[in-house]
Order: sequence, then structure tokens, then C-alpha cells
Amino acid sequence: MAKKRKSKPEPGQSKKEARRQQAEANKKAAKAKILIALGSAVILIALLWAIFNNNATLQEWDVDEYGIMSYPTDRGIPEYDSMIVEDSGYYLDQINYSSRDAVISALLRIPNSSHPVPGILILPGASVSKEGEQGLSAELADMGYASMVIDQRNLGGVDFQLDGRLFQAGLETTQHKMVFDALKAVDVLRQYPAVDPDNIAIIGISNGGRFAIIAAAIDPSISGVVGISTSGYDVESFIANDSSQVTENQTRFLRSIDPDTYLDRLPPRKLVMVHMLNDSIIPLELAQVTYVKAGEPKVFYPVEGSSHGYNAAMRDVLEAEMGLIFS
Repeated sequence: MAKKRKSKPEPGQSKKEARRQQAEANKKAAKAKILIALGSAVILIALLWAIFNNNATLQEWDVDEYGIMSYPTDRGIPEYDSMIVEDSGYYLDQINYSSRDAVISALLRIPNSSHPVPGILILPGASVSKEGEQGLSAELADMGYASMVIDQRNLGGVDFQLDGRLFQAGLETTQHKMVFDALKAVDVLRQYPAVDPDNIAIIGISNGGRFAIIAAAIDPSISGVVGISTSGYDVESFIANDSSQVTENQTRFLRSIDPDTYLDRLPPRKLVMVHMLNDSIIPLELAQVTYVKAGEPKVFYPVEGSSHGYNAAMRDVLEAEMGLIFS
């Protein structure tokens, strides 16, 4: 064990003075050790924070044991850029915003108004671009609403087998990311002073309606949701009929992408469903299965016709229901 070295008195220096100087030197050495220890502790805390913060970031996406997907309601300030591409009775902004591992493009149409107006996110169906739903966007502007249409990943198309493999590996699936894209689009909408941040709803068409229902269920700040030509997958019937063939993990995945799973999380926000009687892609009966499972408040409008998606026959119903959602 090393011995403490005592300093010898300088010539002409008393032993008392030497002891005083030695005591001061010892105090300085002790302070230095404390500072070193504190510095080490700060570095350790910083490293631990970085590790746990990174883990927290990875855990922002989650699917619980019942198949309920979740993302944080506080998603931070969105990163985006925009450019006005048209200004004649309304503003039309081209927007690019960051969402998970992608940049999503959107068109935002805002009618001229002296006060902030409600905002509506439009999620198109599979293979439909943001440009393809500008007719609906223009009609909503005529009603006095701002609307933002996004280009969904893969233009709204989904690959169940690929997503199933990703989920099995513990990775975030594309369909889950598409729900997050919708939530981030809502965040972007709220950044515009001309849009009322407390009155944001989602309209989803076909496959976009499925993501719309899930996104609205996850974020309670969304005022309501309208599903046009859409339905859930009724995976519970599939699981019940094939229970011996479906693993626990597969069950979680199937439930996580089925809007039917989330219906009980919508109230007291309203679910509006509008469907053609002879829809050419999604049968009316499947849409009615989803509707029956939903709680109040809800309303279902069967519309004469055999097309798929929004058309002029739905305008009056849509205008009336948007007014009620935002009232």
C-alpha cells in the first residue's frame, strides 16, 4: 500500500505552517478525485441515456398480445417541406414529409377563409395516387374544409406474405408503417395556421379506409373517420375456422392489420361508412360485418350503384356527416 508522502518544511518555515500547507494540498487532491468521479458518472449516465433512448425509439412501434398495434400519440414536430403549386380560390401545396424510413408526398388544398377551417386527411385506395383524389379534395374545399391527400407506400398496395415474414422476425411491417404515415400526415396538417388543429378527421377509400380506421383508433385526438367502399377483414372468423393451423404470432399479426380489431377504440368518435350496393371490389356484406361490430356513434349509407370508391352520389351524405363530425 502506497504511503502518503509528506512535504518537508521549506527553510525558515515553521512545522505548523508546513502542516497547514499539507492540509490544503490534501483538500485539493480530494476535490480533484471528486471531480473525476463526477465526470465519470456523467459520462456513464450519458451512455445509459443514449442506450435506453435508442431502445425507446425502437419500441415506439408495438403490437401487444391481443394484436393491438400502437404508436405514441406524441410523435414530435413533423419534418416536411412544401411549395405552393396553385392559388385560385384556394391554396394547393405540394408537401413532402418524413415518416419512419420514407418520405411521403402529399397535396394539401386549403380554401380561402378568414378563420382556421377543419382539416381532412384523405387516404386513397390501392393503386390511386394523390392526384387521383383531387376531385374529392376540390369538393371538400367547396364545403369549406382543408384536405390533404397522400401517396401511400406502394400506392396503397399490400403484401400479406412479406409483412407476415417481417412480423415473424420482430420487424415493423409495411402495413403498420402505412398507419404511421397517416398519423404523421395529421401532424403535418396541424402545423398549418389555416387549419383548425382541434378538428381533424380522416376519410379512407377502399384499402385506405382500413388504415383510416386503425389510425383514428390509435390517436384519440382525431375527430372521426369516414370509410368509403371499405371493410375489415373479419380475421376472427378465419382464425376460428382454422385455429389449429394459425400460430399465436400469426394471430397477433392478422389482428393487428384488421380494422375490426380496433373498432371498440373509436367511440365516442363517429364511424361513417358509405358503400355501393353492388360494389365491384368489396362486397356490401363484408362492409356490413364491420359496421355491425362497431359501437355507437356510427352510421351506414348504402348507395345505389356498382362502382368502387367515391362518386358524386355520395356528396350529400358526405357533406352532412362531415358537418356532424366537426360540430
